[in-house]
Amino acid sequence: MFEWLMENGWILWLILFLGLAAVETLTLDLFFVMMAMGALAAMISTFLGAAFFLQVIIFCVVSLLMVLVVRPVALKHLKHGSPEQLSNIDRLIGESALTLDVVTGESGTVKIGGDTWSARTLDGSLIPAGERVAVSRIDGATALISAPARPQAADTSN
Repeated sequence: MFEWLMENGWILWLILFLGLAAVETLTLDLFFVMMAMGALAAMISTFLGAAFFLQVIIFCVVSLLMVLVVRPVALKHLKHGSPEQLSNIDRLIGESALTLDVVTGESGTVKIGGDTWSARTLDGSLIPAGERVAVSRIDGATALISAPARPQAADTSN
């Protein structure tokens, strides 16, 4: 059995590669895919005629380098996207909305884009229907809004 494994070690590395890749699809934390790359490097080394102990060393070194060097860079790029990459609720923060009815600190509705949302004011104030407001936060299915600052009228007294 051991002789067969030494002659067909690539099968062991292929199974390990596929298993680690499968685990990565369940966890999505970019750790197991780095280990899978180590297994892939070890599998390639079997085709180049490397001894089994060297294959294990290649697996360990490549996996370690991938985890320590590549993973942090990949995570940085995945987690720190540009504003254009914001999705779903994050895109609504700061958007303009139109009040459809009176919005208070407890209830109301607004139209954000083409969608109608339940809404509340952040400070508990009352905002009449038909006003333009800004979305400050999303709490579940409720938009927390604030009235934009209104310019003060110029003093006309002399």
